[in-house]
Amino acid sequence: MMNVWKISLENIKSKPLYTFLSVFTLALSIALLLGIQQLKSSFKYQTENNLGGIDLVLGAKGSPLQLVLASILHMDDPTGNIKYSEAKKVAKNRMIKTAVPISYGDNFKGYRIVGTTNEFLFLYDAKISSGKGVDKSLDAVIGATVAEKLGLSVGDTFLSSHGLVENDIDVHDDKFTVVGILEPTYKVIDRLIVTKLESIWDVHAHHDHEEESHSEHNNDEKHGDHAEEHHADEHKDDEKHGDNAEEHHDHDEHKDHDHEEHNENREITSLLISFKTPRALLTLPRRINDQTNMQAALPKFELDKLYSYTGIGFKTITWIAYLILLISGMIIFISLYKMVKERSFDLALLRTFGASNFQLVKLVTYEGLMIVLSAFALGFGLIKILLHFLFQYMQTDYLKGVLQPLAFSEIVPTIVLVLIIIFASISVAIYPILKMKVSTILSNEK
Repeated sequence: MMNVWKISLENIKSKPLYTFLSVFTLALSIALLLGIQQLKSSFKYQTENNLGGIDLVLGAKGSPLQLVLASILHMDDPTGNIKYSEAKKVAKNRMIKTAVPISYGDNFKGYRIVGTTNEFLFLYDAKISSGKGVDKSLDAVIGATVAEKLGLSVGDTFLSSHGLVENDIDVHDDKFTVVGILEPTYKVIDRLIVTKLESIWDVHAHHDHEEESHSEHNNDEKHGDHAEEHHADEHKDDEKHGDNAEEHHDHDEHKDHDHEEHNENREITSLLISFKTPRALLTLPRRINDQTNMQAALPKFELDKLYSYTGIGFKTITWIAYLILLISGMIIFISLYKMVKERSFDLALLRTFGASNFQLVKLVTYEGLMIVLSAFALGFGLIKILLHFLFQYMQTDYLKGVLQPLAFSEIVPTIVLVLIIIFASISVAIYPILKMKVSTILSNEK
């Protein structure tokens, strides 16, 4: 009995150049098609899942897209800060269901520290896997990716750095304590360190106080001679005016007033708002933008706009992949057709030894299928390697979290398209076999 698989394999080995070109070009087109599909589906997943029901982002004036990227996907710098008291006035609107404040500006080893309220976890359906939630200032709950990459566990402490980029220069003195670790959500919260709003305020208040103390210390050293004179003047004034208690009381009242004013002047980065009714989308954003010194950005609209910009690049690369796939199909057709024409005598002999036309067609088909299977294996390997080196080159851990594995249903269209083109090439290549006249071929062979 004729071993069709073995003969097909020998045919492939006999023409290494055509085989290499066929497999490589087909693998390249498969890698491009799957890579684009993976990036598109990952982008869609991130935009849909990280919105978490957020209908509007309230923040400082500037680029609305930047505000959305910074406040929801945490991929950009914020447009600035807004007064918490002003944001709370907006949050009291009867059309608003929830308003979650966030404040950030520090990081630990490149991972952002976000000060917020307990409602923030609910936006991402995040649950505590070990430990507990934050109870007081400088407590921190860390995302699954942060815990994995930094090796942190419940009870560990760390010092935050000023800014959103990892640095060892501007490090705060206040220690954060890890009190909980979140379960993996495959959303942006996996890469965040979550704490109370008061933590961010306290850390920066101490930081500002240290700078002021340092400045005052320098002034004291510069004007040390005046201190004694000032002390003498104070002593004379005290003897002159005996109302120290009243002055002290006035000072305390002034201090309390300053404290209240300080609370009113506290700032946040943005407010993540969910509406009670879709009708709010029509009126509230415009009212905020026109009547306040803050801006209202619609995350779905901004991310759809971003997707339309990136979609041009996606389409370009997709059409390039289709072109390479078409070229690959032509190379496979030429290879198979060349084999059929050059080995017509051998194929005619096989017919005389009892092989049917169907077996000869299987011979060509199996050769094409082996090329396709090899190309798929190489294509999957190429896309994994290319994405890995891309992330290494960009030196960012964020994209690793953004990238989502492709579902089988998303791979199927590419597989079907490739098989259609390959079977079309095979169908044309086997035409000479179907029209082959064995007696004529054998009589003409010298």
